Amino acid sequence: MNFFRLPSFFTVNYHHFVFTLLISTAVLTPSLSYAASKEDLKGVSAEISRQKTSLTTQQKKLNQLQGELKNHEVAISKLGQEIRSNERELTQVQANLTELKAQTRKLEQTKKQQKDTLEQLIKTYYLTSRSNNLPQIIQGGDAGKNDRISQYFQHLAKARSEAIEALSETQTELSQKEQLLSQEENRQATLLADKKAKRDDLIKAQSQRKGTVSKIQSNIRNNQSKLAELRRNENRLKAEIAKAAKRNISPMNGLAAYRGKLPWPLKGSILHNYGTSQSGQITWKGIVINAKQGEAVKAVHSGKVVFAEWLRGYGLVLLIDHGKGDMTLYGYNQTLLKKDGDVVAEGETIALAGNTGGQDRPSLYFEIRRNSQAQNPRSWLK
Repeated sequence: MNFFRLPSFFTVNYHHFVFTLLISTAVLTPSLSYAASKEDLKGVSAEISRQKTSLTTQQKKLNQLQGELKNHEVAISKLGQEIRSNERELTQVQANLTELKAQTRKLEQTKKQQKDTLEQLIKTYYLTSRSNNLPQIIQGGDAGKNDRISQYFQHLAKARSEAIEALSETQTELSQKEQLLSQEENRQATLLADKKAKRDDLIKAQSQRKGTVSKIQSNIRNNQSKLAELRRNENRLKAEIAKAAKRNISPMNGLAAYRGKLPWPLKGSILHNYGTSQSGQITWKGIVINAKQGEAVKAVHSGKVVFAEWLRGYGLVLLIDHGKGDMTLYGYNQTLLKKDGDVVAEGETIALAGNTGGQDRPSLYFEIRRNSQAQNPRSWLK
């Protein structure tokens, strides 16, 4: 019966259905006419057509849900990046405020000293004027004494003028510092309000994501559906790796000299080992490492980012090319800190761990590929 085509994971069930129905017809009603058999066959075809339509609808629904999941997780990642940026800015603002406050206190002390000096000069000038009877000195008297007193008064006047000028400059600088302090305080208040709003948006997006993940899990009800989805996800990953390998010819020397010496991308227990069963005949092509939400994910070796996007089944993924056909892949991330084309160093933080791709717990999916072929990461890591 080749007049219809179905996905592989439904074919056996449908063929069994057809076979059983035809055998039952043959055994129970041996005297049926050719016309009756034809009617039965039409009924079988109609049922298979109905099942096929149902499958198509189910797949469309799953695709729609996966699209929604992508939107939620990309939005969460963006909000995570913005909150992280806010936190860095707030740290800088706090440092600026601390420095400005210290400078303001120092200027206040300088201002007080300058005011005390000016007051003392004015007081000295006044007392000296009275004791030496300045009007009489101006009118005449001992020329030598008059000259000394005149020079002393000139010195006092100059010192007073300099003190007034210094005090004025200090006051101007102090006003500028106070203005900057006010601006930084306003900036801090704005950043804090922005951060709070983004946190609220993040909580909302995480709640929406949780609902979408539940719907996806409900949509993939049986092992055959799960197996088909895993196969499609794996094929998508292979396609992206092949495209990245084709468009990037790296001059780097690869990982061959570092087998068994590479650092771990993060520290955590192994949830799934390479080669173990994922579902049916699908096995894990990498390892899944337990992680804390937002934990730093580090590059295991220097290289160039050749893929930094959301990929169905793997969430937010970073693919790093190390040359000679060697690549490392980091999936399930909450936030990507690098973009396509970035050059990274060994040990550099490239992402924050999460549970994207519809995972139910924070973890990191890690692969090593040589000429697009998956390797056991455990034999490469320290």
